[in-house]
Amino acid sequence: MFPIRDENPHILTPWATSAIVGLNVLAWVLVQGLGTEPALSRSVCTLGLVPGELLGVAMPGSQVPIGPGVSCVVTGTPNWLTPLTHMFLHGSWMHIIGNLWFLWIFGNNVESSMGHLRFVAFYLLCGFAAAGLQMLSNPGSGVPMVGASGAIGGVMGAYVLLYPRVNVHMLFWLGFYVTTFAIPAWWMLGYWFLVQLIGGVGSLGAAGGGVAFWAHIGGFVAGALLVLVFRDPELLARHPYHGWRQRSGASYRRLR
Repeated sequence: MFPIRDENPHILTPWATSAIVGLNVLAWVLVQGLGTEPALSRSVCTLGLVPGELLGVAMPGSQVPIGPGVSCVVTGTPNWLTPLTHMFLHGSWMHIIGNLWFLWIFGNNVESSMGHLRFVAFYLLCGFAAAGLQMLSNPGSGVPMVGASGAIGGVMGAYVLLYPRVNVHMLFWLGFYVTTFAIPAWWMLGYWFLVQLIGGVGSLGAAGGGVAFWAHIGGFVAGALLVLVFRDPELLARHPYHGWRQRSGASYRRLR
């Protein structure tokens, strides 16, 4: 299943969401060379977040494979900018497209609940919380972590508290069978969070790279908590679908 849109109007022009999307695209083009080598590997090694390096427990000089024939060397000198820079880097075209698609669908409405500058601060704090939990889950890892998904997990955690009954349209495919249907946000995002929990528990103790499930979990929980502080009651009062209120006739349904 993959979300394609929601039935949720945004009351503010999503300038901050657009700017964050733009910064991720610029980093992909200018820093990561559109995913080509050696720019991709160099960016991941130098600007990705390495838990063991930041926490001072990874062995300096050790080589960590990040792809076929490509390795990063643990320097032993923490780069304290990487908790920020890693949020704007990605590992592949599918990685960046998927992340930014989720951000665009859910970010504009969360931005509408708190305003532009508050949303930027909220987004970055969620990203830092996501990175923190991922580091705690495997503090000795020398594998660089990149991607906006932790911060976007925070956006999704905020969304489910703000707009739990808004319908999200999903694309479902199984082989040649393709259909679309709409489900409430609490169902879709609750399912997503459950998948992350299952993946996170399964990843404990595993070595090497893969999906940063605990970053997703940390971001989601941080977003659900931080939105209670960052939301603007005056803005939410203007939104028709805030909370458990739902327009007449809107329900789970299959689209034709």
